Amino acid sequence: MPVDGPSNARSPRELAALLDALQKNVGRVFLGKPDIVRFAAVALLADGHLLLDDVPGVGKTLLAKALARSLACKFNRIQFTPDLLPGDLLGVTIYRAQTSEFIFQPGPVFAEVVLADEINRATPRTQSALLEAMQERQVTVDGNTRPLGPPFLVVATQNPHEFEGTYPLPESQLDRFMLRVKVGYPDREAERAILTQHRAGEPVETLEPVLQPADVIALQTYVRTVRVDPSIAEYILDLIGGTRTHPELALGASTRAALAMYRAVQAFAVTAGRDFAVPDDVKALAEPVLAHRLVTRSWAAGGHPDAGPVVREILAKLKVPA
Repeated sequence: MPVDGPSNARSPRELAALLDALQKNVGRVFLGKPDIVRFAAVALLADGHLLLDDVPGVGKTLLAKALARSLACKFNRIQFTPDLLPGDLLGVTIYRAQTSEFIFQPGPVFAEVVLADEINRATPRTQSALLEAMQERQVTVDGNTRPLGPPFLVVATQNPHEFEGTYPLPESQLDRFMLRVKVGYPDREAERAILTQHRAGEPVETLEPVLQPADVIALQTYVRTVRVDPSIAEYILDLIGGTRTHPELALGASTRAALAMYRAVQAFAVTAGRDFAVPDDVKALAEPVLAHRLVTRSWAAGGHPDAGPVVREILAKLKVPA
């Protein structure tokens, strides 16, 4: 169902139907987690990136593949390992004796949807190369700058329960991800359906595109026009400010975090068929957008790093706009 002409030629309800088709298509193979699919759509529409933080085998790779196939986008999966070099990721310039020319061989980051699997297993040098590409939407090799996308979405995964042989992402790099989502296990009914669905092979291979890359770009443009009332903006700023003064937090949310929340709220509204934001959008996104950007004092002292409960506590104390 492609977008015909300018994105503003469609009503919010029509755009929501377009996004609903995308989410249903992904949900055909990524079963039992519609909220996770919606967060992935938000990251895509808000021109951000997504970090999936959970144990192996819960469908993180499947989600990225299903999203890419639904978008008719080029998809590359990169398995991060300690010996992965920046050149393996970005590409290298090689000399061809037959033509006496230097030729650039693009790396796997040159795709529209990139899965960075187990990102915390690569060295900080390689992590930084990817995260710079995420931020700048370009790669510079041998003095030549080459653009990435649009669209350009990085879906990264990491296992928070295994630390041997890993290089945890520092706060400044985690801040590059618009959302961090914990996938979790499916319920029994969904898991039963998964067992049945995989009898005949890999179901993701049967997915057909429902959106073209140009459609995504048009939708991203539309998202920026979604109205955010000044009271909602103040609500976001109150939430950000609360993270900077909470006694349990050693590091609060940055201005980049506030901007990420603003853009994510706009995208979340579009997935609901609205061209305006409401307080419930902020509530739904507070933890996925903010928790991974915060440092708890217990984490600084070697304790548990999860800032989700603190975000929920701050949110509960804020006055909700009328």
